[in-house]
Parts: sequence; C-alpha cells; structure tokens
Amino acid sequence: MPTAKQLQSLYRVSYQLTYTMLQPIHLICIDDRTKNLYILAGYEEELEFQIKPNGEVI
Repeated sequence: MPTAKQLQSLYRVSYQLTYTMLQPIHLICIDDRTKNLYILAGYEEELEFQIKPNGEVI
C-alpha cells in the first residue's frame, strides 16, 4: 500500500504527465523490495519515475 506522501507525489506527477505533457501512463506499481512506487509513461514507454516512501521523486 502506498504511503500518503507517495500518493501526493503520484497525483502531482500524473497531472504533469497527462495534462501538461500530454503523455499516457502505462503502468503504476509498487516494488515490493524497495517499497518505491514505479511509473512507466510516454508514448513509447520511455519515461520512468520512482517515488520513494517519503514522497521524493527519482
């Protein structure tokens, strides 16, 4: 389950990707090993983001 800070960052990143950059989001999942939230986006799946449990976007 994502943390509250991860969800806040996810909302911010998702908004920027879909409404500002007009890029599709293909996958959002949590890495069980690191507990990071993983986002795969872009028309050719070329954009990758990770959000740490503290909300920091990598």
